[in-house]
Parts: sequence; C-alpha cells; structure tokens
Amino acid sequence: MAKKHTYDYGLIGNCSFQAHIHKNSSIDWMCWPRFDSSFIFGKLLDDKNGGEFTLFPHDKILKSDQRYLENTNILCTEITSEEGKYRITDFAPRFYQFDRYFKPLMLIRKVEPLEGSPRVRVRCKPVGDYGKIHPEQYEASNHIEYLGLEKELRLTTDFPLAYIINGESIVLNETKYLVLTYGAPLEAPLKSTCELFLEKTKLYWRGWVKNLSVSNFHQADINRSALALKIHQYEDTGAIIAAGTTSLPEADGSGRNWDYRYCWMRDAYYTLTAFNNIGHFEELERYFNYIVNISVKVEDRFQPLYGITGETALDELILDLPGYKGNSPVRVGNQAYTHVQNDVYGQVLVSLLPLYTDKRFINVERSDSLKLIKTLLKKIEDLMDEPDAGLWEFRNFAQYHSYTYLFHWAGASAAKKIGKSFNDKSIEKLADKLIKASSDKIEACLDKDRGVYTQAIGTKNLDASDLQLIMMNYLDHNSDIAKKHLKALEKDLKTKEGLFFRYKHKDDFGEPETTFLICAFWYVEALTCVGRVDEAIKTFEQLVSYSNHVGLLSEDVDAANGSQWGNFPQAYSHVGLVNAAYRISRKLDKPNFL
Repeated sequence: MAKKHTYDYGLIGNCSFQAHIHKNSSIDWMCWPRFDSSFIFGKLLDDKNGGEFTLFPHDKILKSDQRYLENTNILCTEITSEEGKYRITDFAPRFYQFDRYFKPLMLIRKVEPLEGSPRVRVRCKPVGDYGKIHPEQYEASNHIEYLGLEKELRLTTDFPLAYIINGESIVLNETKYLVLTYGAPLEAPLKSTCELFLEKTKLYWRGWVKNLSVSNFHQADINRSALALKIHQYEDTGAIIAAGTTSLPEADGSGRNWDYRYCWMRDAYYTLTAFNNIGHFEELERYFNYIVNISVKVEDRFQPLYGITGETALDELILDLPGYKGNSPVRVGNQAYTHVQNDVYGQVLVSLLPLYTDKRFINVERSDSLKLIKTLLKKIEDLMDEPDAGLWEFRNFAQYHSYTYLFHWAGASAAKKIGKSFNDKSIEKLADKLIKASSDKIEACLDKDRGVYTQAIGTKNLDASDLQLIMMNYLDHNSDIAKKHLKALEKDLKTKEGLFFRYKHKDDFGEPETTFLICAFWYVEALTCVGRVDEAIKTFEQLVSYSNHVGLLSEDVDAANGSQWGNFPQAYSHVGLVNAAYRISRKLDKPNFL
C-alpha cells in the first residue's frame, strides 16, 4: 500500500489574502495582492524558483508541532532542534477599527525562544510572475526592500538585517518580529504594534466564534471549519473562492489539476448555507452585493464561475512549473467559465432566499431587486430543455442532468416563496409552472427497476449529487423511494470507509481514482434525513479523521489509505462538515442546542 499523503500545512488569512505555512515553518504558498494573483511564495508548486520565507534552525529539525490558537486563525509552529526550541506565531491582522475591518496585506511572524539557545536562519526571497521575477533586494535602516513587482514589498524586522541578507544563523535569545508588507509599509513601532495587532486579531476571531450558533455536537470541528471558510471570502467584493490553491492533483499523476481561486456560483451556495446554519449573515449580505454587481453585466447567461472582482474571462493557461510533487500541468485560470452549467440559476435563487424571507433582514431593502429574481426565473424557463456540462463540469459531453433539474426545482420553489413574501403574483405563477416542469424532468431520470434516480435522462450511470434529492426535500424522507434511492447509491458509489465517489464511469480523463469528500458529507446528511442517525454519526466521525494535523480538509481522499488530495483546504469539504453536523444536531434535538 502506498504511503499516506497529507498536506502538512496550516492556513492563515484575513479575507484579503491567505498563506499556507508548512509545519517546518516554511511559507510554501502565498499570493499577493489577491487570492488569484501570482504567488510571491510558491514552493508548493516550484521548489527551485518558488521563492522562500523560512525560519529554519541552524541544525536539523528534530521535532515540529503546529496548532492554532484556540478559536482563531492564528497559527503557532514550534520547532525543536539539538540547540533548543522556539515558537513562530504567524497571523494576518484582522480587526475592527474606524467603523470598518482592518485587513491589510501584511504578514506578521513573531519568533520566541522557548528552550536552550537555538540558532535560526531567516530567509526571505519573494518572487513575482509565478517565479519569473526575482526582485532586487535593498537593505535600509530597519528593513529590507524588494523592488521589481507592481508595488514595493518590505520586510521590517528587529533581526540583524546583514544576517538575513547573508543567510547566516542568528542566536535567538529574545523575542523577535518579522513584518512583510505589500504597498503600504509598517510605519509604527515594531514590537508594540505587532503585539497590539496580535491581541486585537485574537480578540476578533474569538468574538467571531462566540457569535456562532452551533450545538455541542463536534463543536470544535465546526468552529475550525467555520474559521477556515471565513477566510475564503474576499471581503472587498463578497466573492467566496473554492480554494486558495491551484493545480494540487485530485490523485497523484492524474492530470486533474485545476485552479480553484475563483468564485463558483455553486460552491458559494453551499458555503452560504453553512454560514446561515451557524447564524452568520454578514457573509451572505456581502455575497448578495457580489451577485448584484455580476448580474448587471450579464447579457445572456450566468457563467458557472467568475473572478473575485467579477471578471468574466478566466482563460486557462499552463505554466512551465514542475508542479506539486512533480504533478503537471500547472494551470492558472479555468476553462469552466465557458461551460454551460444551468444549475447556477437555481443556486443563486436559493442562496438569496434568506435575504428576502428571513425576518431578521429588512425586506424593504431587497424589494428593489425583485427584477433579479424574475430574470433568474426566466432563465430557468428558457433553459429547461437544454443539456449542460453538469455539476462536475464534463468538458466533452452534455447531458440532461438530474442535478440541474433539481436546482431548477429548488430555485423555482425559492422564487415562489420570495413572490409570496412580496405579494408578486407574476413570480408565483411562473414559479409554479417551473416547479412542475423541472419535477417532470427529474422523474424522467428515475430507473424504476433499480429504484434510483440516475445521473441524467437516458443513462444508467449513478451520481452522488443525487443524494441531494433527499437532502433538499424533493423526496419525502419517510418514503420508500427515498430509502431505495439511498441504498442504490450506497451500493454503487460508497466505499467501506464511508467515503463516496462522485461517479464511477469514465469521463474526459478516465475513471476517477479518489473519492470526493463533500459527497461523503452529503451521504451523512441523507442518512440523517431518512432516520439512520446512528450510521450518520459513525460515518461523520470517520470523515472527520481525514483532516490534517490542524483540522483542515482536502478536496479528495484516497479510500485505500486515507491520503489527502486535491486543492487544499477545500471550502466545499468544510461546508460539508458544517452542514452535516448541523443536520445531525437538529435531528438529535438536544436540549442544550444553542
């Protein structure tokens, strides 16, 4: 059996940027100034030309421990060598001040000696244009400037600059600080400012977690997933990215390497459902504004995904980089923006439903945007008889997917509720028509002999996305067909570990090799819906074990050995955890539910 592969990284961020920090202290992935910009540190994909920001000991690492400060996105890495032990606290400042969030392009590293007299070697070598640009480095009075990118990078520190530039080891006998900035530099006292920002950031994240509305069922796992999801939103526009990485393969050598640093309408729907389930609405309102800004530019149809500031053209390019553990190709951009994926209209409608019907929002604020609801509903009507690429973005064939029709049905159902809320009879009438039409299409996918709904009209192939026929209440949870449907999907797609393949048939790249983690969480939800709660809990607890050392989940899991694969951490997977836990906790209906 192949050795188990895990992503040995913690993630920090502040809703402006993210950084992936290896448990050996190396920042192996960090893109500035945006999620979808070139990396300035990219050893994840190019060990030679990917830049470097490390705090390695003078001698070899004997032990490394990494953890988050409880209920924060602040990461602590403790390195033990023969000479001693030290701790690195990494964070991206985020807190509320001057009536807005302070979320600068600033990475702070606090370095503390813990035992002995460790020597550390600080190396900071940022790059640009995916490793093609190596900025000139200049030593100033208390900082190092890196020139050659769009804006100045500056490393401000109380470490001896000459030692950093010359790559020499430094005895760590007191706490030191490193502040890397893009554009606006740190123009304030170093130590006191770092400590102030650390305390404020800690208080912000802990306050944010305190406002979560969750049960005691796996509360710590929900908290960690929620914290990870939060920093996948690009707060400036409200966009929510699928992942902060590109080209981490779905399986070793598979060639299924994609750039996920964009906003998929579908992924955002599931993410916002999770935020809604845990009582956080700020993210939903920001996403609404993102959708509105996109909708005014749409002439014909919505794309499946957009850039984080609403860019429509996301041309897919292949870079001349070695890739993660030699996995090529390395892609930037994503061809899926050209695909026909008609489920998007229903997903947008269901995503926006709470803003129109939840009494915690002021309805008058949304009444002027009923035009958007009507436009989306009309698109569902126009596209009812059009095949599409489906949920999994098949590149070379189109089908009449049951999943697409499910979201036609769900979107029309959501629009009907919105129409009732605003007493708009025209919306209600069209919604009723589309609910019936989409239901007829879904029923055309029913394989009566097997008692299961198939992936698309006219195919025998099964698809894990059809678990959502149960989850979204299209099928009555207590009905025989719901239970038969679930058993048939189990028989075909489930592994003995409780993991789920998306599908097993060949696609554009052959047969899938790894399971898709959110599908297994959908399975947990479906089990819960039909009353198999004990099995749901057992499966959920197995799935949680596929997280890495700091509780982060990948996109894919190899059922054979539990290896993590795919982009990481994957918002989809953490959404699955949150929503499955919520579903179980509601079913358990414990008195201590908050």
